[in-house]
Amino acid sequence: MTMLELKLHCRGADGFSLALEESLSLEGVTAIYGPSGSGKTTLLECIAGLRKPEGDSTINFAAQCWQRRGYSLPSWQRRVGYVFQNGRLFPHLDVSGNLDFASRRRGPVQALAQDQVVSWLGLEHLLQRMPDTLSAGQRQRVAIARALLSAPRLLLLDEPLANLDSASRQQCLHYLRQVIEHAKIPMLYVSHDIEEVSQFADRMLILSEGRVREHGSMLELSSRIDTRLAQEEKAAAILLTQLRGQDDYGLSELALEGQSLWVNQLKAQKGEYFRIRIPARDVSICRTLPVDSSILNILPVTIVEIEARHDSPVLLRLALGQQYLLARITRKSAATLKLAVGDRVYAQIKSAALLSEIASQA
Repeated sequence: MTMLELKLHCRGADGFSLALEESLSLEGVTAIYGPSGSGKTTLLECIAGLRKPEGDSTINFAAQCWQRRGYSLPSWQRRVGYVFQNGRLFPHLDVSGNLDFASRRRGPVQALAQDQVVSWLGLEHLLQRMPDTLSAGQRQRVAIARALLSAPRLLLLDEPLANLDSASRQQCLHYLRQVIEHAKIPMLYVSHDIEEVSQFADRMLILSEGRVREHGSMLELSSRIDTRLAQEEKAAAILLTQLRGQDDYGLSELALEGQSLWVNQLKAQKGEYFRIRIPARDVSICRTLPVDSSILNILPVTIVEIEARHDSPVLLRLALGQQYLLARITRKSAATLKLAVGDRVYAQIKSAALLSEIASQA
């Protein structure tokens, strides 16, 4: 497993400072998440060698020293692929020329086949187009392809979908999942959109004001109530499910810890695994199993944690087998139901968003 060891100190002209010391296991996709100005881009630029941190900083990638006092491995020798927000394609070259440039620059290093990368990103019909004739989403797909063809050992993506509209973003996410599944290159993906990174990230590093606030598994962090994520309006648990079958009403049945979760019909094979996202605000609690309810997904759970603040709604962490849900309810509801840790209750799930198909349960 590839490790990235960081000890970074970096100051900006505006008084901002980035200070962190972390060891990152780079298997799959690690999301670098946080609000604007938290240091996400600064971190990527330091890793790529585009920004020089202070003298006592160190960066080691796969046991190779990239940065230490008095030494900095040149950016081009780090073999890092970097995708910027605006793509930064060469305007005088068509799409094919942009891709060929990356292939020529990488030298004799073994790399992904160009036709493979073109297929993963759906670029076959764009190869003869000039950058100024492409949509924003198409330009970003070309930029990702160019980065992949440079034979990177690490791919850095700095909010590559931030400037896209919703439809273009979803289309790019579809192609990006193809890359993640097939390329098998470790990625650091910067975003301030939790719903975006929830779709594919394996791990997450949460930054705020230049400091690491949390670091761990995406699934674990999403289902805890002691993180900054849990305090956000979009707080949601991410769970792993398996397609159990279809019914005659246009619904699919997902297996979730021995229970059934119903979602809109999926075009998939029985036994395939899916990641789902259940917002805390869409989970309500009842003491007894409701009858004659229009809510299809009502699951027995155990309350394992309660966070009650005087001026905020009550946040519950609910055990469902080996996985967890979050529920955000009013303080009045919590008091009326007299909820306590250890209580067996029922979680009524008003919505469950299907995020992505995954290759296996791991």
